[in-house]
Amino acid sequence: MSNEYPWALSMHQIESCSCSHGCGCQFGGFPSSDNGGCDAILGWQVIKGHFNDLDLSGLKAVFVAMWPKAMHDGGGKGALFIDRVATEEQVTALATIFSGQAGGMPVEAIATLFSEFDGPIISDIEMDPQDHTSTVSISGILEAGQTPHINPVTGEENRVHITFPGGGFMWNDGFVGKTTSLKVEHGNLSFNYSDTFAAKATVNWPNA
Repeated sequence: MSNEYPWALSMHQIESCSCSHGCGCQFGGFPSSDNGGCDAILGWQVIKGHFNDLDLSGLKAVFVAMWPKAMHDGGGKGALFIDRVATEEQVTALATIFSGQAGGMPVEAIATLFSEFDGPIISDIEMDPQDHTSTVSISGILEAGQTPHINPVTGEENRVHITFPGGGFMWNDGFVGKTTSLKVEHGNLSFNYSDTFAAKATVNWPNA
């Protein structure tokens, strides 16, 4: 399948979840949230990308997920939002990629972890990818904001990274901070957090 529909995406990924600082999923594979589950909002802005010969550069999408336990235990519910500026052909291409139908990691694995999913939903997406102060929002539906950790002794910003020298599941090197907001109200998706895990990374996902 991957050779039939070649695609590649280099993207800003703005990742925020309900885990405590550091996110247990990044190290041992299990959430460090208060309820033992994983509630997350991921914003993606394509730096450069294609599906077959179709250019996807500059497009934006937001992924929302709620897993009752660890992400790899499945049984989650989620939704995919795609920015209104995308053409119908581009929406189909992004939905095909993110649903895992065109193969490739990590989307092919993530797509198997849901028992219910909504989308693609065409929306007006606001996104500002920055190393430690990224924001993602869709008016009236969702919001995620990030800020650096602060050294309690000096009062200076702690510029923290998590690095996977051998390659991570979604990204290899992430700027790590905490959320200023993390909330969604859409159908069966509902949560509201702050001061939880946040990361900003550049991801490079091809299927060939």
